[in-house]
Amino acid sequence: MLDKETNSYFKESIANLKKASLYKHEEEILSQQGAWVTLSDKQKYLNLCSNNYLGLAADEQSKKSCLKAVKQWGYGMASVRFICGTQRIHKELEQEIASFLHCEDSLLYSSCYDANAGLFEALLGANDAIFSDELNHACIIDGIRLCKAKRYRYKHRNMAMLEQQLKEAKNTKIKLIVTDGVFSMNGQQAPLSKLMSLAKNHNALVMIDDSHGIGVLGNTGRGTSEAQNLLGQVDLISGTFGKALGGASGGFVTGHHTLIEYLRQTSRPYLFSNSLAPPLVYPLIDTLKQLKKSNKKIEQLQKNISLFKDGLTTLSISIDPNCHAIIPIFCKSAKNALTLSKQLRQQQILAIAFAYPVVPKETPRVRLQLSAALTKQDISLTLSALKKILTKNTL
Repeated sequence: MLDKETNSYFKESIANLKKASLYKHEEEILSQQGAWVTLSDKQKYLNLCSNNYLGLAADEQSKKSCLKAVKQWGYGMASVRFICGTQRIHKELEQEIASFLHCEDSLLYSSCYDANAGLFEALLGANDAIFSDELNHACIIDGIRLCKAKRYRYKHRNMAMLEQQLKEAKNTKIKLIVTDGVFSMNGQQAPLSKLMSLAKNHNALVMIDDSHGIGVLGNTGRGTSEAQNLLGQVDLISGTFGKALGGASGGFVTGHHTLIEYLRQTSRPYLFSNSLAPPLVYPLIDTLKQLKKSNKKIEQLQKNISLFKDGLTTLSISIDPNCHAIIPIFCKSAKNALTLSKQLRQQQILAIAFAYPVVPKETPRVRLQLSAALTKQDISLTLSALKKILTKNTL
């Protein structure tokens, strides 16, 4: 029972979050996900905070595939994979994602969070070591907490520090370097070439979470490894279907057949979670097949990114030169970030402020995310709004 003292403690904690501008409000959307969305005030807003990078979240073909899946394969599986939860389409999707990323095999999870939660515990034991970038996503951090391996955390993209840690762990059995392919809060890519070189020199494996890279980076949208000319060379890749590939739900791990087969037998979230529902699986197969045939949406996304970054440069807003759909605008304080978010909303633009603990204390920001669904007019509207705000305020 929640007693009065405990209740007061949690209420005070919530009040402190609000006072520090760290309280996260959940915005109710009254429309489909898309470039423009209708919010609870019944007004339309340009959506610059979605992971819907290719504009597929409300894609008509995906809707048709979803309905077809319900009719042919049913609504849900009511089982885990190894009992009676594997349909032919589950196997087909696993083959498609492995083929798309030039890997040998893959397996599906209910989310990428589950994929990362189930990977490290299964692969690593007390005699092993894991090396993680300090800005890796929360799901990687939580996954690492579950394993018994010796843990090393290196400074963001600091290869000299990583090399020193690999030397310190020379007597461990399995060494696994893990990093985001694209870091979700700043859009930076991991230095894969250097990571792979260090891994080779120190007999280590490399695993990347490419949730924000797949569908965005590379000429054909195959992610960070393609963008850095390392397609098919990374040992393990985890990712999500909840972003560029349609935005619905689900995750995966792909890589060497032996590692995937071992995970299929030992990864707890895979073994003990229900199979992905057929209405999610079937549209993803279509999406991957379409991406293999056409780069049109990926090319449009890249054009939008270039156009927007050119406009920000004109406004003297500092940005990372690397080309990604995640574009953070850094602010001096959490309060400033929240103010910028509110001012953009007044200009019909939805963009969310981020502060500690989501990002480091010294780097509050408003994160803008571009989509292939945006038009030139949408981008122009955003740049005009930022120009108007910056003439009256500082970030």
